[in-house]
Amino acid sequence: MNTRRELPESPYLAAASGRSPHRVPVWFMRQAGRSLPEYRELRAQHRMLQACFDAELVCEITMQPVRRHKVDAAILFSDIVVPLKAAGIGLDIVPDVGPVIDNPIRTLSDVQAMPALESPQVAPVAEAVRLLTAELGDVPLIGFAGAPFTLASYLVEGGPSRHHERTKAMMLGESSTWHALMTALTDLTIAFLQAQVDAGVDALQVFDSWAGTLSLADYREYVLPHSSRVFATMAAAGVPMTHFGVGTAELLGAMSEALAPGAARVVGVDWRTSLADAAARVLPGAALQGNLDPVVLLAGWPVVEKAVRRVVEDGRAAVAAGAAGHIFNLGHGVLPATDPGIITDAVELVHSL
Repeated sequence: MNTRRELPESPYLAAASGRSPHRVPVWFMRQAGRSLPEYRELRAQHRMLQACFDAELVCEITMQPVRRHKVDAAILFSDIVVPLKAAGIGLDIVPDVGPVIDNPIRTLSDVQAMPALESPQVAPVAEAVRLLTAELGDVPLIGFAGAPFTLASYLVEGGPSRHHERTKAMMLGESSTWHALMTALTDLTIAFLQAQVDAGVDALQVFDSWAGTLSLADYREYVLPHSSRVFATMAAAGVPMTHFGVGTAELLGAMSEALAPGAARVVGVDWRTSLADAAARVLPGAALQGNLDPVVLLAGWPVVEKAVRRVVEDGRAAVAAGAAGHIFNLGHGVLPATDPGIITDAVELVHSL
């Protein structure tokens, strides 16, 4: 049963829904993670995937940046491969490497043997959501999942890849196998997001981290129909939904098309594209999220202050150009070497503007 809260004063939910927030909302991708000493202390005792399936640990780690930085939204501490692991696919997150798949998916029979995801398999994640919604007060909780294409890339390559050779070869050369794989991963993504919605998350974000490796034509043919089904199915949840990728300047219009009409829609923008330019590329009615370069946070406060002000001004220009709203964020995740104090000061500056 959906137990979602009413949070009428949330700046994040207001901006995502096309309403006027009382301040520019700000949160950061990977805000819960390696930049925080309290996180590193916990992780010294727990492997990544172990932590992702421990409801109390997920709750504590998710809360850490909210307590420290006073951000306007929490994002569930998890990983995009969690639903794959929960379904029974053999994998591990190897330090300094990333997800590594025991038996990569290479053939149609491999696809047909893939297990489906059932809600009891992610019960710890749902329990973490319930713990968090009880603790967060008026701060909304964002649930998330990896998009089918990005999950497919890990499964086909067997791990992180620079050029996604095997993935593209399957996509272009074995389209029936590719679409079967994407159909299975779309079902899995929907099941994982639905479990989070049923537990009470206030918004959703879908990370298509590697979609920027594709041309617009290939994205439209091989990815867009599957991502669209994710968002169309989840539209019934009635929560704002964000679509994010890296290096996706040429895909922003198509990625906004994937978001379900009538829902509160947000398109994440990385630092390579100005928000004002992005506003002209996405469909009308979409809000924008972004887009400070994460490396800027390593350059010292004078540089950070100037860049933060520039992004806020760019967000205002984007809204003036037709974007439904602006949510301040990075163009990708917080880097591990980032000084947490700089992040806190950046949040305070955004709020002051």
